[in-house]
Amino acid sequence: MAGRFYLKVYRAEGSIVVAICDEEVLGKKFVDTSRGVVLEVPESFYRGVLVGEREALEHIAVADIAVLTGRRIVELAIKEGLGAREAVLEVGGQLHLQIVRETRW
Repeated sequence: MAGRFYLKVYRAEGSIVVAICDEEVLGKKFVDTSRGVVLEVPESFYRGVLVGEREALEHIAVADIAVLTGRRIVELAIKEGLGAREAVLEVGGQLHLQIVRETRW
């Protein structure tokens, strides 16, 4: 499952939001025509720094919200107990997962 991921960190109203995608899916669009679902991976949202597995997992672990796109990063987060398989959306062969932790809101 080795590889690199694009990581971008946002801070808003005291919360940490991380956007992480597999390096190879950045800027791509995936479509499931049978359900009419489109998954876009915009560079403007995901392109930050390239990181390895350890750094990606560290950021997911402390994020209030994590938005993950790509088969590798989603499977890694699930394997490490950071996300739930039941919450995964599959579109055009790619996976998408959003993790929202209870916050101070």
